[in-house]
Amino acid sequence: MTRYAVFLRGVNVAGISLKMSAVARALEGAGFANVKTILASGNVLLESRLGAAAVRSKIEETLRAEFGYDAWVLVYEVDELAQIAVDYPFEREVDGHHSYVTLVSDADVLRELSALAESAATGEKIQAGRAALYWQVPRAATLESTIGKTMGKKRYKSSTTTRNLRTIDRVLRG
Repeated sequence: MTRYAVFLRGVNVAGISLKMSAVARALEGAGFANVKTILASGNVLLESRLGAAAVRSKIEETLRAEFGYDAWVLVYEVDELAQIAVDYPFEREVDGHHSYVTLVSDADVLRELSALAESAATGEKIQAGRAALYWQVPRAATLESTIGKTMGKKRYKSSTTTRNLRTIDRVLRG
């Protein structure tokens, strides 16, 4: 069995409210093992014999059927997620700033988003990694930042989700 970290996009924001206990029950019912939700923002650890792409597909189908919304998830083996966190290129804790990781499942989208570094807002840092876009932004400027203004576009819903670096660390601790 492989241990996966699963990130549900857009959960408990923008009108999509899901109880994480209900999500866990739905995923257990779909055949996943050792399901554990972390925080209320759509973070799940689980085990499966399926590969990551099959896990993603099965979870999206399960959530759509169970909760009736256009579910999008990103799935990573836990070791891969740990490497994404280790590779964070900026100082992790900076007073007055948020440190974010945008997980990206589409290489073309990652290239497109990484080009935004050229137009980064004042105080915003943006750098692409292997499977993620790393960024750091002043606390009061997240929604007005270059990445903040971009991530709400429909084009990115199926292949991206953003988490605070502290949330990624919390998921890794299980």
